Amino acid sequence: MPEEITTESVVSNIMETISDSVSKHKEEFFPGEKTRPRKLFGREKPVHHCLGGGKSADVLLWRNKKISAGLLGGAAITWILFEWLNYHFLTLLSFGIVMGMLVQFAWRNVSSSVPRLVIPDEVFVNAGEVVGAEVNHVLGYLQDVACEGTMKQFLVVAGCLFAAAIVGGWCDFLTLIFIGFVAAHTLPVLYEKYEDQIDDFAYSVLEQLQHNYRKLDAGVLSKLPKTKFTGKKID
Repeated sequence: MPEEITTESVVSNIMETISDSVSKHKEEFFPGEKTRPRKLFGREKPVHHCLGGGKSADVLLWRNKKISAGLLGGAAITWILFEWLNYHFLTLLSFGIVMGMLVQFAWRNVSSSVPRLVIPDEVFVNAGEVVGAEVNHVLGYLQDVACEGTMKQFLVVAGCLFAAAIVGGWCDFLTLIFIGFVAAHTLPVLYEKYEDQIDDFAYSVLEQLQHNYRKLDAGVLSKLPKTKFTGKKID
């Protein structure tokens, strides 16, 4: 009987093809050299540890498939409601509050007591501190590049922001968030399963990009003035 074709088998075949192709290229350019496994960003610890460990890493790596599938399905439903069905946030919020009040009203008629719903203040305080620290870190870096960085640093940052602006023009903010959420819940688990093949392929691509960057640096970027921007010192 013919072997059943599944998504997992297709992905496995793709990864094996990439791994074989990378090995052949390494043998062509570096004959006789023993290939040692290299991890992205010099990683030595498991993927679960790099993601912070704990429950959050378990969700991203699908240790508990029910929770991970529920979060991914909830994000998909939310995106469909806002993007395809053109619902508005205030409308859904009002309907959700009404449904919650109806549930509590029915619960009160059945039971003598209804638990009080209270979100601890620490949740909002911690969230605000984390967001504020990250925003200030990014603003400080951009300010350092603009006021004290070199022309090369300025052009690199400006190019990255320009690329982000182009990507942002392809779809709205909600779609970008949804794409990022889906990527966060699919890419880590795929990487953990096929990390050796992905690492080999990624390093071959990075080596090619570094080679192209060295040519660009030697031909263009190295000729730019290396003096820092002059301006008033910012306290």
